[in-house]
This record gives sequence, C-alpha cells and structure tokens, in this order.
Amino acid sequence: MTAAYHARLVELTAARGNLCVGVDPHEPLVRAWGYDYDLVGLERVSRGLVEAIGDQVAVFKPQAAFFECFGAPGMQVLARVLADIAQAGALSILDVKRGDIGSTMAAYSRAYLSGQTDLTADAITISPFLGFGSLGPAVELAHQTGRGLYVLCRTSNPEGGDVQLAVRDGRSVAQQMVDAAKAANEASGQHAVGLVIGGTLDKLDLDLEGFSGSILVPGIGTQGGRIDDLDSLFGVAAANVLPSASREVMKAGPQRESLRSVVERLGGYPNSR
Repeated sequence: MTAAYHARLVELTAARGNLCVGVDPHEPLVRAWGYDYDLVGLERVSRGLVEAIGDQVAVFKPQAAFFECFGAPGMQVLARVLADIAQAGALSILDVKRGDIGSTMAAYSRAYLSGQTDLTADAITISPFLGFGSLGPAVELAHQTGRGLYVLCRTSNPEGGDVQLAVRDGRSVAQQMVDAAKAANEASGQHAVGLVIGGTLDKLDLDLEGFSGSILVPGIGTQGGRIDDLDSLFGVAAANVLPSASREVMKAGPQRESLRSVVERLGGYPNSR
C-alpha cells in the first residue's frame, strides 16, 4: 500500500511549503495564455503550469469539470496532467466533488482512489449531501490505498450557508461534518479525511479543536481570500490549513518566471514564517 496520504502531505509541505495550486483551465485563462479554447489549449496550459512550478509546489488541485467539458479527449488530458504532477514529485487533489450511495459511491471511489485507473489521484473532494455515512466506500478505499479525502464542509458561496449552517440537535450541518470526519480519523489513525472550508469567509462558525486532518482552503488570491487572515480565521486548526490559489497563480502565465514568482509570494504558509 502507498504510504498514508496525510503522512506524505506533512512530509512534502514541510519541504515545499503549504500552498496548493489549482489547475483551472477555464476559457478566459486559456485565451490569456495565448491559446484557442480547444483541446490543444487545454493541454498546453494545464501541463505547462505543472511543468513550470511542479518542483516548487507541494500540491496541485485539478478541477475535473474543465476537462470533462471536452469529453473523453479532455479526460485523457486530465490523465496526463495527473501523471505530470506525480512525475514532479507533487501530490494531486482531484476536485470532483463526488457523492452518492452504495455501489455508485464505490464505483466513483474505484475510479479515483484505487490506483487501477489513469484518473487515480492522491486525494479527491467529495460531497456529503447524502449523509456522511454514504461516503463509507470512499473512506474505506482511501484507507486501503493510502489516499485522502476532502469533505465539503463550509463553502464560501453565499448559498452554502442555507444548508451548511442549518441546525439540528444543537449542531450545524457543517459542524456535524467536522465531528464525523474527526471520528473517522480517530478510528483509523490515518487522518485521511480532510475538510473543504472556504478561505473567503468572514467567520467559520465551527469548532475545529482536535481536528487532525488536512483542511483545504480554496479562494486565496483573486477570489478574495488572504493568506494573512488564515491564522485568525482558523485559530487552533491553522497548522492543518492547505491554502489553495488557482486564478491568482494561473493569471501570471504563461511566463515561467512570473508563475514561479507568484508561487514564491504565496507559498510557505505557515512554514516560511
């Protein structure tokens, strides 16, 4: 079995800093890099980004939707991007936000966590809307294969609070996700189950004390999240934060030195301090 995801993440971020770079090749960025918005542009931008900063970054987060929208050829590009990330010695979090029940969730898990397909990543994002228990097949396979999961918890989109902050039995839905993920990590000892919490929130309305998993925090940079605010926002859990910047980095391309300069400016939270 591959070494546990969390252990690999801790080791790599200690060496390269805690920045996660999103691979989000949406149309305006592809065109800004000087390419047409087609398969060629998709591949050159995505793989060019990894080539430019792959030795500098601990984690990349490809957004699967930007590849899926090109059909099967786009997914082949995604497979090559994942291979490039691994070749660069970085970790991949595939942003797929999958969530279902029973055999369907098991099939999603096999697609991305089994190590038996070219879409296997080091970790994936998953949705607990059908209940945390529905994620069981993914949790089990992640433990078996040494991979990681990031459960949507407290997202930064305004609509998210309608569901995530709804309260039952004295706890919000988001807090129930924290508590369930914490329990799963304590039971396994692998700390494979992380959380997704938006970096543009003014406050979390969460109790993260004792949570030992990784916390993926998208929205840094162009979307409004600030590295300097993460300590106060996350408090006792700040050491577990993996801040993620996508557009803030990609808009600096295609020049290699410009991309590396942005990563140097953003990277290293909290290890560079």
